[in-house]
Amino acid sequence: MFKEFKEFAMRGNVIDLAVGVIIGAAFGKIVASLVDDLIMPPIGQLLRGVDFSNLYIALKGEHYATLAEAKQHGDVTLNYGLFLNTVINFLIVAFCVFILVQQVNRWTRKPQPAAPEPTTKECPQCAMTIPIRAKKCPHCTTQIA
Repeated sequence: MFKEFKEFAMRGNVIDLAVGVIIGAAFGKIVASLVDDLIMPPIGQLLRGVDFSNLYIALKGEHYATLAEAKQHGDVTLNYGLFLNTVINFLIVAFCVFILVQQVNRWTRKPQPAAPEPTTKECPQCAMTIPIRAKKCPHCTTQIA
C-alpha cells in the first residue's frame, strides 16, 4: 500500500496540481490585498468616503459605527460590503486567469490537420477529373492503369 501511495504521490500530475494550488493561494492573497488596499479605498473616496468593509445590515435593528463593533455586541449582520469586496476579488482573479490562458493558448502551436486523401485524379489522356478508383475515363474512354 505504501508503494502504491508513493507511486501516486510522485506522478507528475499530482506534483503539478500541488504547485498550482500553492501558487493559486499566494496569488489569491495578492489579489485580495490589491482589492482591499488599492482598489476599494479610491472607489470608497469617490463615493464620499464609504468604507466597503463596514457596509452591513444589523438584523437586530440596532446601528453600530463599524462592523467590528456590531460583532463585539453579538449582533447578527449581513455583510454586503465584504461581499462586494469578494465579488471584485473574484472578477480580478477570473480576468487574470483568462489573460493567462489566452497567452498560453497563443504560445502552444496547434497541430495542423493532415491533408485529406484525394478522391479524384486527372485522366492522362483528356485531363478531365475522374474518381480515383476509376479504371476507364468516362469522358474519353481511355483505360487507366
